[in-house]
Amino acid sequence: MLCTGTGCSPDLLFLLCAMYAPICTIDFQHEPIKPCKAVCERAKSGCEPVMKLYNHSWPESLSCSELPLYDRGVCISPEAIVKAEGPDPYYQDPARCAPELSPDFPNNLHCKGPNEDRCTCKTVRLSLKTYLKNNYNYVIRARVKEVRTRGQELTATVEVKEVFKSSLVNIPRETNTLFYISSCPCPPLSPGVDYIILGYENKETSRLLLIEGSVAQKWKDRIGRKVKRWDQVLQERTSGRAAQRGVHH
Repeated sequence: MLCTGTGCSPDLLFLLCAMYAPICTIDFQHEPIKPCKAVCERAKSGCEPVMKLYNHSWPESLSCSELPLYDRGVCISPEAIVKAEGPDPYYQDPARCAPELSPDFPNNLHCKGPNEDRCTCKTVRLSLKTYLKNNYNYVIRARVKEVRTRGQELTATVEVKEVFKSSLVNIPRETNTLFYISSCPCPPLSPGVDYIILGYENKETSRLLLIEGSVAQKWKDRIGRKVKRWDQVLQERTSGRAAQRGVHH
């Protein structure tokens, strides 16, 4: 699968193992224990947008619809796995992920998890080439209110000040939640700071996502003007390709 190395969801590897190497017990010899439906839906929500960037869709073999609900059947989830010792690998404390406070900033954007392991964020340079290549679903100017973990999801709460682009999800000019697809806050955001944020949308869940390739850059008026010009170029190129296809048909 394309997403196993992207960190798109902390549930993905667990889901794959539970689906293809299921847990067997004496009481369930003929029907191995399946992963819970919620685990599958979390993995799909985080990873399907990444797969679509490469023209792939969520595989039928990992369909979530037939999996059991936690309260209506027997299933397995990461929360049910009890470790003898050590911190929860699904927990990431955003309070320790302030890159500006790191001595390595800005050369090595990172935060530290509970095991002192580093989350390294790949810096994406905001340029016309990047804008055309990544074809972002949404572009907003927003002030970050907080970055925190909700259950197993890392989120950023922002106050949207201006919407430059939206494709699949209606984005009101009010408080919105952005969802990271991994436990590492990439791109990094600092509360109280205005950013221009370029990311992707999940139409099914109406979520604004921060995934690999997303950009968050501190706001400057000139950046806003550049993005407006870049979007015009993108629209012109898209219209030109559509017209060429019409001629060929």
